[in-house]
Amino acid sequence: MATTAPARPFSTHLHALSSRNFLNGTGFTHHQESKIKIKTKNTTTLSLKSTSFQPIAALPFDLSPPPIDHDLLDTMKIAGAEVSENGIVETFGNDDEALDAVENGVAVFAAVNTVVCMISRQIRFSMIAALMFVYIVKYGFNCLQVSGDDRIQFLHNQSTANFENLQEGQGCDTVFITPTARTIDIAHTWFMKNSIMLVVSPLTCGSISEMLNKFIFFADKVEIQDITKQTSLCILLGPKSNTVMSSLNLSDLVGQAYGTHRHYSVNGTPITVAVGNVISAEGFSLLMSPAIAGSIWRSLLSLGAIPMGSNAWERLRVIQGRPAPGKELTNEFNVLEAGLWNSISLNKGCYKGQETISRLITYDGVKQRLWGIRLSALVEPGSAITVDGKKVGKLTSYTSGRKESDHFGLGYIKKQVALGDTVIVGENIVGTVVEVPFLSQQHPPMKNRTP
Repeated sequence: MATTAPARPFSTHLHALSSRNFLNGTGFTHHQESKIKIKTKNTTTLSLKSTSFQPIAALPFDLSPPPIDHDLLDTMKIAGAEVSENGIVETFGNDDEALDAVENGVAVFAAVNTVVCMISRQIRFSMIAALMFVYIVKYGFNCLQVSGDDRIQFLHNQSTANFENLQEGQGCDTVFITPTARTIDIAHTWFMKNSIMLVVSPLTCGSISEMLNKFIFFADKVEIQDITKQTSLCILLGPKSNTVMSSLNLSDLVGQAYGTHRHYSVNGTPITVAVGNVISAEGFSLLMSPAIAGSIWRSLLSLGAIPMGSNAWERLRVIQGRPAPGKELTNEFNVLEAGLWNSISLNKGCYKGQETISRLITYDGVKQRLWGIRLSALVEPGSAITVDGKKVGKLTSYTSGRKESDHFGLGYIKKQVALGDTVIVGENIVGTVVEVPFLSQQHPPMKNRTP
């Protein structure tokens, strides 16, 4: 049962609130600069310079819709966000500063609810290939909650990671693939007390949910809910993320394994904080109700985090080499070509796509792989990659660098091309094959290793 710290008296001069660490019983004090209004028992509204991150027992994260729509979006607009007609926070006018903060400081990227109108269709093998549907989505990430007594075994059979070896408070990445091991999406996964949380792309959320529901049999105790509208996700990136966590009195998470997460309460509202994020094992993820997202976001900025919009995030994604649905993750490429080794287990039982993966590994059937490509000029994604006039691959993503002369891309290239080789992209754009951080950290699974 969820518990919270007992009520404490407040004053306008309060600088810190304290509570007990739910894991080891040690006390901690939190100080934060942003002003948050709360009401005491006598209904007096106070403007405090403190908020308590109070550890609580694991929650099912079954939240109600926020009382105020677009609170985070309005907060971002006040801070100078440029918002598209679809409600996407494109930039704060500081894209280069945000990218620099990822390397040298700390940046925060927050997803905001918006509406995207699309159409859904289904193809053979009961797979959803068109990643288009009418849906309320959050730019960047959607959240699926899988609950029920059979949830672990169910997801174990439906994706690439070994779910049976994970426990409450742990997490991992897993990949949803087709029966022929073609890629759909990477899911950032957290094991909670009563559910498993999947953070996926808004492009794939509907198709993954529909696909999973088709494999729930009558006797299965599994329920899948899209809780995107009830959640907000903030991502901390950069070497100074640990300092921010310490300032929030969340230093007990610093140094923990990727995916480790714990539950806290801010003014009675639950928030889950996890190690790592969808783009890197470094940094942290904060999953919360939209009702407190604006306050949390302001607090992170007050502690030195630089706000990041979607334009800078996409540039970072490409430079880091994180594959994305509709670009690197499509029905055209398989999971081994995408290099997502850390998300694959060879030790667990039968799961969708396992036979194909086993054959590819056994017979060295992977003929191409995803690389970073340093380019001499702008070039359109989809352009052919050639060597000596022969096509050896395809560019899947492009972004400009932090300098006008910097151009970078991701692309699938046949195995005869190696690190450091020169290729031609499109008509005459020179490219150099390079490693990218996300993919360089992926390691082929050993038969005794279980992600």
